[in-house]
Amino acid sequence: MKWRGRRTSDNIADVRRGGARGGAMRAGGIGGVGVILVLLAGLFFGVDLTPLLQGGGTPAPEARQAGGNVIDDETEQFVAVVLADTEEVWAAEFARRGATYAPPTLVLFSGAVSSACGQASAAVGPFYCPRDGQVYLDLDFFHTMERDLGARGEFARAYVIAHEVGHHVQNLIGVMDETMQARARLPEAQANALSVRTELQADCFSGVWARAAQDMFGALEPGDIESAMDAAARIGDDALQRRAQGYVVPDSFTHGTSAQRQAWFMRGLRSGDMETCDTFSGAL
Repeated sequence: MKWRGRRTSDNIADVRRGGARGGAMRAGGIGGVGVILVLLAGLFFGVDLTPLLQGGGTPAPEARQAGGNVIDDETEQFVAVVLADTEEVWAAEFARRGATYAPPTLVLFSGAVSSACGQASAAVGPFYCPRDGQVYLDLDFFHTMERDLGARGEFARAYVIAHEVGHHVQNLIGVMDETMQARARLPEAQANALSVRTELQADCFSGVWARAAQDMFGALEPGDIESAMDAAARIGDDALQRRAQGYVVPDSFTHGTSAQRQAWFMRGLRSGDMETCDTFSGAL
């Protein structure tokens, strides 16, 4: 991925030096196996799953903007460039529709962090909290992607960020609020099915971003799309469940199968139009 030498975002809050660190996330009454399955379900590209693991939550501290944050390593610079790309892409898309895009803050943490959605450990993976409109990322997760999941390449990392920003886009257009309210009224299997549709739309929005990033910045290099597709294949609910327990339970899926995640990312990439990302109508 071509990213060096381009604009970095100011909307980075680095709480690794003085923010919430370390500690284990409480299980809130879910047994050990249940915790593992929940963590696997939210391991990659997920909305915040900490409400499933604990009761309540503590308000997030006000994020420190990157204007007072020194970007002092290459990985953080990469994240800041990708975030800046999402800002420009979605600002242009919203402007085209007569609206104004309000970008999220991306919070870098280490070990554990407090968000408006609750306390989360790094084991949950990257997540978006709709209550404070912030993306949360422990940079060590990138090493987990490569070492434990086999998902390699810079573009796979960019895909992580773009997916979480996709949830922010959903929050801005009202999708997140509607689906969260609907899920609260549904039986578990139906609520999970709605969660899958929500996640797949964020995957599609990631594809829209990738298409626009190429058109606007020439960001893609040979192998980048293959890297994202390989990552999607490794983190579908079916793949993660087979890895964890040797079999799959479709009613428990919350993010979609590997094939679904690949298909919806490619739909967004090919069309470059968020209108094609209606995962809530018809078959998946």
